[in-house]
Amino acid sequence: PPPPPPPLPQLGIAGRTGCGKSTLMLAMYRLVEPCAGRIVLDGIDVASIGLFDLRSRLALVPQDPVIFTGTIRSNLDPFGTAGADDQRLWDALAQSGLERAVRGMPAGLDSGVSEGGGSLSQGQRQLLALARALLRHTRVLVLDEATSNVDTATDSMVQGTIARAFASCTVLTIAHRLHTIMRSDAILVLDAGRVAEFGTPGDLMRQPGSAFRGLVTETEQGGKVGA
Repeated sequence: PPPPPPPLPQLGIAGRTGCGKSTLMLAMYRLVEPCAGRIVLDGIDVASIGLFDLRSRLALVPQDPVIFTGTIRSNLDPFGTAGADDQRLWDALAQSGLERAVRGMPAGLDSGVSEGGGSLSQGQRQLLALARALLRHTRVLVLDEATSNVDTATDSMVQGTIARAFASCTVLTIAHRLHTIMRSDAILVLDAGRVAEFGTPGDLMRQPGSAFRGLVTETEQGGKVGA
């Protein structure tokens, strides 16, 4: 058999509140169109393909995931891609760290979920969104601080899952807690909507006047650099 494809870049995106992190994500999904320049993902100009084709190739785990009225099953697999194979759903829940909680619900996968996910904790809603992304097998994963509301142990487990399950994907992590991007292949630092820095975490940390180094130092001193 042919060798597996090499790991694709994991890119961390950092910057202070209002620097343009969320706008960049909106532009990737073409919810806003750029006035100039191009956005190229995996060698494809996102403006050159239809919206359905573009968005079906991206998986997003946002800070505040959308949860619909229905069941765990319908929220996990809204388009029925898993068919009757419940094991795929359980595997995704296990990888995301949500399996134990769902198995403890009265109806398991068919347990009811209220609109907005009111019956789930904020952390559980984020883990459900991660499990949904795991099922889609897309080439590009966008994480808008997917573990900002989970405990440290769950955060560590989820970071490991992302590293393993999405090793052959392009992973873009919009960082609010900077430790989540310290193992990225490269880091993009935004300032006032422009690229302030780009480089590996090690290179940026070694530069005395680095904006990224300043953000890390401020975080270690208890400051808040982005939300």
